[in-house]
Amino acid sequence: MADDSNAGNTGGGTNTNAAEVQVQIPEASKSEAPAAQEAPAETSNAKNWKWWFVVAADAFFLIVGQTAATLLGRYYYSQGGNSLWLATFVQTAGFPVLFFGLFFFPSKSSSGDTPISKVAMIYVVLGLIMTADDMMYSHGLMYIPVSTYSLICASQLAFNVIFSYVLNSQKLTGLIMNSVVLLTLSALLLGVDHESYGYTGVSRGKYLLGFILTLGASGTYSLILSLMQLTFENVIKKQTFSAVLNMQIYTALVATVASVVGLFASGEWKDLKGEMDRFKSGQFSYLMTLVWTAVSWQLSSIGMVGLIFEVSSLFSNVISTCALPIVPLFAVMVFHDGMSGVKIISLLISIWGFASYVYQQYLDLK
Repeated sequence: MADDSNAGNTGGGTNTNAAEVQVQIPEASKSEAPAAQEAPAETSNAKNWKWWFVVAADAFFLIVGQTAATLLGRYYYSQGGNSLWLATFVQTAGFPVLFFGLFFFPSKSSSGDTPISKVAMIYVVLGLIMTADDMMYSHGLMYIPVSTYSLICASQLAFNVIFSYVLNSQKLTGLIMNSVVLLTLSALLLGVDHESYGYTGVSRGKYLLGFILTLGASGTYSLILSLMQLTFENVIKKQTFSAVLNMQIYTALVATVASVVGLFASGEWKDLKGEMDRFKSGQFSYLMTLVWTAVSWQLSSIGMVGLIFEVSSLFSNVISTCALPIVPLFAVMVFHDGMSGVKIISLLISIWGFASYVYQQYLDLK
């Protein structure tokens, strides 16, 4: 009986333990399941925050760099500078600072890399187009007020919509077409603004030349953005920041070499020493103006190429247009540019066109 009792107790104990185990296992699985489900969500959120941080940093570089470079470029002319090839040269000559970025984000080669000869050819073509674009921008800044210049540059968004549609399969909606029409109208209004003639001490003919060249530079800039996006998508196919830096470094290298050739071929290099001596704010100011203009353009270029890489060429151009209201305000304060009624209307129309595109992006995200 005792044995039976002990056996019964033993059997009862075993059943109790088994019951406890059966209860504990489901509880453990319930506590682990949410953790397993939450881990991917947390990883996804971290990636989203990282992506937004990179996009915000690129946008900051683009807006600050573009605004500073534009104002410094106009300051160079207002203080007595007159070398178009030098002004073109500094727009890309700061590219060596980008090698620091390659040190922190080294390139990782892979067996599927595109042939170097093909990539090199693309860099050369883009660099030469960039040189022509920089030269047109230099002419524009020389002949027209910086406030007018910046408002004309808003037309690059309209050009980019067209190139993005043709080269990057960007869809066109009513809001985007509204943006194109408004920005084009804004640029045309500035073209007939008679109050701007003579402000920079140039004739009406040179003013119109500056207007046309700035408009052409805006279109060329938009073409460069779309071609860069096309290159990233179909040729380079590398999802690395080093690919962005390489694109900017080597295209800028080609553009810089072409600018140096132009500087010597035109004979402008002979007058650089005299230009430095005649600079109104002094020789040191002359050198610092050139140096910081070069650095500012590179900051702008990093932001531009980074946004193309992370989002699209059209989005990069939209962020570039964000500097539209900033430059004219600084131009009025620093260079005492006149803000005529036509300019104010043009500014408002440009902001309206920009807002139309931003709202379309908001709808797309929803």
